[in-house]
Amino acid sequence: MPWLKNLIKISKTISNQSSSYNKSITPLASPLLTQFLQFTKQYSTNHHVVGLEATKSDQKPRIVVLGSGWAGCRLMKDIDTNIYDVVCVSPRNHMVFTPLLASTCVGTLEFRSVAEPIGRIQPAVSTQPTSYFFLANCNAIDFDNHMIQCQTVTEGVETLEPWNFNVSYDKLVIASGAHALTFGIKGVNEHATFLREVHHAQEIRRKLLLNLMLSDVPGVSEEEKRRLLHCVVVGGGPTGVEFSGELSDFILKDVHQRYAHVKDYIHVTLIEANEILSSFDDRLRVYATKQLTKSGVRLVRGLVQDVQPEKIILSDGTNVPYGLLVWSTGVGPSPFVNSLDIPKAKGRIGIDEWLRVPSVQDVYSIGDCSGFLESTGRQVLPALAQVAERQGKYLASLLNKVGKEGGGHANCAQNINLGDPFVYKHLGSMATIGRYKALVDLRESKEAKGVSLAGFTSFFVWRSAYLTRVVSWRNKFYVLINWLTTLVFGRDISRI
Repeated sequence: MPWLKNLIKISKTISNQSSSYNKSITPLASPLLTQFLQFTKQYSTNHHVVGLEATKSDQKPRIVVLGSGWAGCRLMKDIDTNIYDVVCVSPRNHMVFTPLLASTCVGTLEFRSVAEPIGRIQPAVSTQPTSYFFLANCNAIDFDNHMIQCQTVTEGVETLEPWNFNVSYDKLVIASGAHALTFGIKGVNEHATFLREVHHAQEIRRKLLLNLMLSDVPGVSEEEKRRLLHCVVVGGGPTGVEFSGELSDFILKDVHQRYAHVKDYIHVTLIEANEILSSFDDRLRVYATKQLTKSGVRLVRGLVQDVQPEKIILSDGTNVPYGLLVWSTGVGPSPFVNSLDIPKAKGRIGIDEWLRVPSVQDVYSIGDCSGFLESTGRQVLPALAQVAERQGKYLASLLNKVGKEGGGHANCAQNINLGDPFVYKHLGSMATIGRYKALVDLRESKEAKGVSLAGFTSFFVWRSAYLTRVVSWRNKFYVLINWLTTLVFGRDISRI
């Protein structure tokens, strides 16, 4: 077998070079490893092994999940792996606990506290021979042939070329999330930092630490110090407000103590076109505005017109210099969702009451990428974690029911009664505003009546609620220890 001979030859060569260089060659830097990976890729292509073929009637049906966010991970957690093989395709191999992501930027929490590996959420992808996790993007879907077309994710790995493969599905769940909205403003993608992934939080922490260090160097002008240490947040939603609150806490409690030479130069500006926290009760918004202002956050109402490397320009012509720019203005449909030739609901994948995509067979959509079609008479739900999680839980139960009744394979579920449709009940909204204060709005809608709280009690409710929602006991322990350590010793952003 020629491929086996080549493998043995490459292995011997690697062993010889490892002895010569005292095992100093790193795997990704080794040209021989690259040669082997390229060889296996060519072997697979030449022998038509290009992915996972369709399942047979005597095999378990395969459910393919696109995405590893709140919706997709909750579905994978609850899916019955005695009924289905599970395949997850996502450009990240973990779930991010987004409500606590802002806390990692300033050292209140460490990054591992808010990330949960897919293999822990659904062990089958690591342990069962016919279930997989693929680090890849889905580029296209062949609905007629029940197949997705994927490409591996290799950003940052110079020695590897991405390659394409196909995966056949019996049931497909599109939970690919949404992209940050930039409203077509020039320079946002190039110069601003978003706050949606762990690597975004790492980049924010790196820039913040670097600017603190640079501003203390002799010879830096007063004007440049003020620019370097001016942190601008665009977007007054929960994420923008929470990050501003965490940052103001960090400045008041840690920068003033540990960076005394530059403590008078660092400031936070929050820019919002309308009202901050527009979905919250009016009384809570007024309270949040007062507390943020008291913490030193400057609130500016305006529209960003242009983003340049060291300043942003507002629609009224005002120039705002910055050293760190965080962009948090909501989410919209991704290019992948836009490319799909299926009905849409306000730019999101159109679904019916059972979260199905009604124009194609065996396809479902949940999370931020989906919305109810107008024909259902239901409103498109907000892009919230609690919506996505509830949809994932419901759809897992529905698919388990379908599988038990013999409808798991492709084109076999047409005559199965799906039961009650999905119903969403809003449990309320929460946001922290710094200084051990938070907002809790338990109304079902902005117009409805209900309980709304603000202050330390709300802060305790906010942290307790999120601690219970963290996926694993391991991460619960990390979060609790991080919070206690921060309370006693303060934050430490030096560990990236």
